[in-house]
Amino acid sequence: MSESGKRRIRLGMVGGGTGAFIGYVHRIAARLDNDYELVAGALSSHPEVAMESGRNIGLDPARTYTSFEEMAKKESARPDGIEAVSIVTPNHMHVPPAKLFLEAGIHVICDKPLSSTLAAARALAAVKPAKGAKFLLTHNYTGYPLVRQARELVKSGALGKLRVVQVEYPQDWLSTPADPGNKQAAWRTDPKRSGAGGAIGDIGTHAYNLVRFITGLKTDAVSADLQSFVKGRKVDDNVHILLRFQGGARGMLWASQVAPGNENGLKIRVYGEKAGIEWRQDNPNQMWFSELGKPAVLLTRGGAISQPPAASMNIRIPGGHPEGYLEAFATLYSQFADVIRGEGKAYAPLLPSLADGVEGVAFITASIASSKADGKWTKLSEV
Repeated sequence: MSESGKRRIRLGMVGGGTGAFIGYVHRIAARLDNDYELVAGALSSHPEVAMESGRNIGLDPARTYTSFEEMAKKESARPDGIEAVSIVTPNHMHVPPAKLFLEAGIHVICDKPLSSTLAAARALAAVKPAKGAKFLLTHNYTGYPLVRQARELVKSGALGKLRVVQVEYPQDWLSTPADPGNKQAAWRTDPKRSGAGGAIGDIGTHAYNLVRFITGLKTDAVSADLQSFVKGRKVDDNVHILLRFQGGARGMLWASQVAPGNENGLKIRVYGEKAGIEWRQDNPNQMWFSELGKPAVLLTRGGAISQPPAASMNIRIPGGHPEGYLEAFATLYSQFADVIRGEGKAYAPLLPSLADGVEGVAFITASIASSKADGKWTKLSEV
């Protein structure tokens, strides 16, 4: 049973074998609130790695598969087969298993971005899932309690009409040519696996999704400058993008993997006619709320909040005990479990969807097109 006394969801995993960082993160997220039981996996496209990885995490050898096709076929035929599957493969291998499992009536939890091409993203969106199968895209930063609070502040009108949004996501880990032995760097810098976008697809889409989630603003057009600073790199490693939103608000997005001194510097600032907010991922339990003409107020996760706290904050431990990256990831998993059980109607609008995934890939596509046209303003609706 889960921590809330509810039944656990039978879970499978595609990708995420030995040495895969994000697969490990997804397994922790699924376990944290005990809402899932991992019972099957196709953990690698290499059969020997798939079997070894299954042994390492304690899967039944009979339910450790060497291909996602075999897994979908056999698990959908079992009376105790998986109810949901996590897809934690490189970008180019998100859509094929997602399509197959949705068509088999199995719920899908997929890492971002949705796909490596816009055509593939739209093809997946056109799939008609069997048995009401649902889809979750793991833009995990939307699971932070104060990100949820920021969204509520905007919706309540506390900021007034929005004017300016600034978001940045700098890292430094790809400041030099990728080590061929670094599994995480190898596929991210390979356009055949990552897609045409490098930093923009890996972290830029997180920054963009955070803007959309908190503000609700709809993007009209982008003007982008994408650069590959490391010699020989075939994908971008630094991105500057101007954003025009419907209704008149303006935005700026910077994502970089060649910014020395930055580990994982996701930060967002939103300014309206009446107030502004500022939140950063390296200190996620605090957020500044600044009303025009008044001293700035520090809001804390689990602390006293002048505005009504967001009901969706999902605070697990008392204020002053920090929650972070893994807990935010787990919030998405836990709330999606309630959606699967038919009890999560209130959570559904907060969970990143297939439509969000398609828009994220459209954002990548429009930004690349704009950059190739020397920053020409490019509408998302036209790509």
